[in-house]
Amino acid sequence: MKLTHRDFDDIRVISVDEARIDAACAIQFKDQMREKTDDAPSRVVLDLGRVAFLDSSGLGAVVAAMKAMKDGHRLELAALNPPVQRVFHLTRMDNVFRIHPSIDTVVPGDDET
Repeated sequence: MKLTHRDFDDIRVISVDEARIDAACAIQFKDQMREKTDDAPSRVVLDLGRVAFLDSSGLGAVVAAMKAMKDGHRLELAALNPPVQRVFHLTRMDNVFRIHPSIDTVVPGDDET
């Protein structure tokens, strides 16, 4: 599981550089998210633009990452591909997370996305 991050003023963008978040990597995902959010600003955006598949274990790992955030910190999502967006919609997790259509809507002018 490879996660990278970039900081912009009061936002940390964490990008998932994998095509899947599933049972095989859910624990690694949670561990790396904990590491990347420990010293993060209060607003963290998870860029899921490269993720084409998310199963129930992957969804559970994303929810666990949200619950592990410090008080006053929030986890938002961005750039969900249609199959991943469908999982969040069917489980009604799209009502729990703030979901942005792209990273550009969160960090305007970011040339790396």
